[in-house]
Amino acid sequence: MKQELPKFHETFNPILDILSNREIIHHRELLKKVADKYYSKLPHELLEQKTKSGDNLLFNRIAWGKSYLKKGGFITYPERGMVQITEKGVNSVKNRLQLKDIVEESGFLDFYREENKKGITNETEIKNSTPQDLIDRGFNEIEIQVKNDLLDKLKIIDPYYFEKVILILLKRMGYGDFTETSKSNDGGIDGIINEDKLGLEKIYIQAKRYGDNKVREKDIRNFIGAMSGDTNKGVFVTTTDFDQGATKKAHDAHHTIILINGKKLVDLMHQYNVGIQIKETYEVKELDEDFFENE
Repeated sequence: MKQELPKFHETFNPILDILSNREIIHHRELLKKVADKYYSKLPHELLEQKTKSGDNLLFNRIAWGKSYLKKGGFITYPERGMVQITEKGVNSVKNRLQLKDIVEESGFLDFYREENKKGITNETEIKNSTPQDLIDRGFNEIEIQVKNDLLDKLKIIDPYYFEKVILILLKRMGYGDFTETSKSNDGGIDGIINEDKLGLEKIYIQAKRYGDNKVREKDIRNFIGAMSGDTNKGVFVTTTDFDQGATKKAHDAHHTIILINGKKLVDLMHQYNVGIQIKETYEVKELDEDFFENE
């Protein structure tokens, strides 16, 4: 029987097995332990296979398996670069998880429903898709994953560094130079952005790095109160979302207050390449009909 590398969903159970002792381990250590325990006896030529971007293909598939388990709530990322099994994952160790078990999870579906409405759902749809359709959908899924990982990262970085990330993003978006306020006495203002290159118009920035809590009406009220008389424009950014009271307060204010929640934030960071990098550029070629016009 011909030996093959595991599909990404075939790594679910090996990953849960390695994490079943509940220890927190680095994600690179997890990849290595799974590969060593379950796949080390595969032929060398399989173990050395690379992706188009040059990554080890086996590690890449294990990493995707890890990402799907995270979406389904079977594992968690307790801190930067670290992985740990959840109680749900522990209870699933002996159940031999399959892809359908995770895809049918409500949490998984909620995450993908909005972003991936045109995703491939069955073999028939795959057969009815053009190669370009498959490429586009593949890139879309990678983008979703990158944005989710980016938001997870933002929720655990140092709060002061998060404020700087927001200022860097606005600078990348074309606004003028920024000034970070003193951390000991910022008066509710985390930074000041010049709307124009000369600094004639200023925008005050408030950045809240939350894990789960939503921004409340009180937070918006305090932000408005902290804005001095030399500006009536502000941007309030959070890694989570704004509750109804906060949204209404910003909308009704005499100031112009722009609210950026976690989803919008990672969309902007992805668009302006802040906190991410271009890993690989692929060329899609087609026949040049003009070349053969004068044959």
